[in-house]
Amino acid sequence: MKRLLRLVDPVNEIDRGISRHIGTMPPSGLDTVMKGLTTAANHSVLWFAVAGALALRRGATRKAAARGVLAIALASGSANAVCKPLLPRRRPAASELPAYQTLPSPPTSSSFPSGHAASAAAFATAVSLESPKVGLVIAPVAAAVAYSRVHVGVHWASDVAAGATLGTGVALLTRRWWPVRRTDEARARPVDSAPALPGGDGLLMLVNQFSGDPNYDPLGDVARVLPRAEILTVQQGRSIEVQLEAALRRRDGEVGTHIKALGITGGDGSVGAGAAVAERHGLPLVVVPLGTLNHFARDVGVYDLQEVDDATRAGQAVAVDLGVVEVHPDTGSADAESDKVVRTRTFLNTASIGSYPELVRLREHWQPRWGKWPAFVAALMVVLHRAQPVRVRFLDEWRTVWFLFVGNGPYHPRGMVPAWRPTLDSGLLDVRWMRADVRFSRLRVTAALLLGALGHSRVYGQCEVPELDVELEVPGMLATDGEVVENSGRYTFRVAAGQVPVYRRDEQRWTGRPRPYVG
Repeated sequence: MKRLLRLVDPVNEIDRGISRHIGTMPPSGLDTVMKGLTTAANHSVLWFAVAGALALRRGATRKAAARGVLAIALASGSANAVCKPLLPRRRPAASELPAYQTLPSPPTSSSFPSGHAASAAAFATAVSLESPKVGLVIAPVAAAVAYSRVHVGVHWASDVAAGATLGTGVALLTRRWWPVRRTDEARARPVDSAPALPGGDGLLMLVNQFSGDPNYDPLGDVARVLPRAEILTVQQGRSIEVQLEAALRRRDGEVGTHIKALGITGGDGSVGAGAAVAERHGLPLVVVPLGTLNHFARDVGVYDLQEVDDATRAGQAVAVDLGVVEVHPDTGSADAESDKVVRTRTFLNTASIGSYPELVRLREHWQPRWGKWPAFVAALMVVLHRAQPVRVRFLDEWRTVWFLFVGNGPYHPRGMVPAWRPTLDSGLLDVRWMRADVRFSRLRVTAALLLGALGHSRVYGQCEVPELDVELEVPGMLATDGEVVENSGRYTFRVAAGQVPVYRRDEQRWTGRPRPYVG
């Protein structure tokens, strides 16, 4: 104990010296500013207001607001509910400071550490992780709030330093559950042979007017940006693949018509159908993301029509893998021989067996209100409560699982919830599963998620393979890109032999550096 006191004594001397120095400062407008700022930060009201303003705009600022609020909750709880009761310390005596600096009703709880400093540092750090530019604006305000606690005499300088350290550490710790994506496009090999399409010349574009916002018709904007493209619209009752194939057959018989590329305006489902046709005909693909979520376009790095125009004019494209799943017929079925052929389907993002499609549906339904990770945990708990285990054979072993996930390319982060792809041309499948044959598996996987330790749980499995053969004990549903498309007892997953060139603007050429993540 005496040794501890000897270590603390120099800190106390420094604290008292700083407080005495501040007490000698003459009255000024700074006193009013510090009082107002420290009061505004009570109960983190200031930071919640800033978070509300940041959340008004979609993209990185909204993610920054969500991460900031999460960091505040963790930092405030750690400082006020854990550290203060365990490490009690007297606050500075109000009599040692002039009245024009002190608060009329100073707090009486333990001085160590500063909860205000912890919340301020946590919020500023968390925002900076998602949006460094916004973080640079918020950091000075956070520093001023932290200093204000010493200026108005309710904390020692070491209280503030400890609180700021705690808040920063907690904000950085959120990356364990909520990984930070630094760039908004995955790595992929550039394609030198993609033809330039100035104004959409040589482009056959299919616009899905039923995708995305029901109050917005993209046809006019697409025609304005790509005036030389041949534009078709989706016909209800006919699949996109059938319409594109029919359009290509008609163009083959027309003199002087040469289709250089296919284009799709819509969401992942529409783009996936277009990619399958493009791969069959050896054509590059133009993606205009106007669906609800546009996972594929976000991974590629295409966000709007301006980027589409830039990339097609310059002939800039990257090679992208296309996932393929072969649906094998049930050998014991009494169906006609025509139904006993292997059907092939393609997928851009993910395929799954079991309860995963329902999990994705619930997560995406709740995500706008709660954020991705809280929505995922809630959806997982609901789905695991309702789900029935699936008996399935893969990787040469029979297993009982809640679901089997197959990603078109390795997803990040490993050992956690798959969120995005760092590369689009790896030639590998990302295979993940949740075991149902372990005692209390549902409770264990929920606890592992909450602790950020899913990758170390016995309930969770993951590997990367070029091909995967799956056999179900009882024929079950297959979902690709979130939509249930097949029901069979055996599936074979692989990566298509040929990659699909997808137009993407070369950010190095346009800006000289990779573009930061924006949504």
